[in-house]
Amino acid sequence: MKNPTFLAELHKKLGAPSSETVESLRLLKAFLKLAPRQRYELIEMAERLASEAAADFDHPLS
Repeated sequence: MKNPTFLAELHKKLGAPSSETVESLRLLKAFLKLAPRQRYELIEMAERLASEAAADFDHPLS
């Protein structure tokens, strides 16, 4: 990705990435640096938190 012509063409075609896209790519890069066991634990934790959040959302406030 050090070819400036390629980057300029890509930027012209796709536009600038959103901050969310950039952050997602940074997180993916960090995730890929983890050991396989750590990746598994992180996925398990994220799934658990998502299911807990969904369960909390399903309950009415009163």
